[in-house]
Parts: sequence; structure tokens; C-alpha cells
Amino acid sequence: MKIAIGGDHAGFDYKEAIKPILAELGHEVEDFGPESADSVDYPDFAHPLSESVASGKNDLGILICGSGNGVCMTANKHESVRAALCWNEELAALARQHNNANVLCLPARFISLEVARQLAKTFIATAFEGGRHGRRVGKISC
Repeated sequence: MKIAIGGDHAGFDYKEAIKPILAELGHEVEDFGPESADSVDYPDFAHPLSESVASGKNDLGILICGSGNGVCMTANKHESVRAALCWNEELAALARQHNNANVLCLPARFISLEVARQLAKTFIATAFEGGRHGRRVGKISC
């Protein structure tokens, strides 16, 4: 699977720690930045990542910022992106199972690195259930 990852300065350390785990699981990882923990504007990274998921270049995305809110709001501006802000494993699984989320947004300042790693693994490993959920997901876009 092709996984896009990015965020902002607050998510930089988590991004760098999650990339090798994704590669170890056999995924191709595309890093959209940033390349350091220096202050940046999250939309500069969230928009290109989201476009890569919307276009099908990448299968799923992971965005990480301080609260997770900024990257999530930005990602959800893209037509076929369904970004989900998650802070526990159940939310990450349900975002995929019920909402067919294709971008995971993580709040680096509110979860541990170990939790972030587990959420990334759960999100990627969980499949969309379809059925009644497919009907609902089909009604999301304006």
C-alpha cells in the first residue's frame, strides 16, 4: 500500500518515528514534510498530501499536527478525502470501518508516541465494512 505522511512542526517528531514502522510493515511511504521541527504552516503540507490521496497516487494518508484539528480541516476541503481526527484505537478502527476514512489525523500534543504508532497501524490494517456504511459515506460529499 502507498501511504502519504506529513504534518507540521508539532508533528515532525511523530512523523519521523512512524515512517520506519510503515516501511517495516511493507508499505511504500511518501513524506510530504516538513523536514524539520522549525515552525511551518500546516496547510502547505496538508493540501499536497490530501491531493495525492484524492487523486489515487497514495492509498491512505497520515497527517500530524499539535491538535490534529488544523490538518484535519484542511484535508477535508478536498473532494474525495475523508479525514478523521483520532486519539484512541477504537476511533481509528471505526473511522475506517464505518466512514471509509482515507486520511488519519493525529494530535501530537495530546497522545503519546506509542499511541500514535498504534493508531497508524490500526488505521492502515482496518478495512471499510461497506453495506449500510457505504450508503452513508456516499452522502458525505456536497
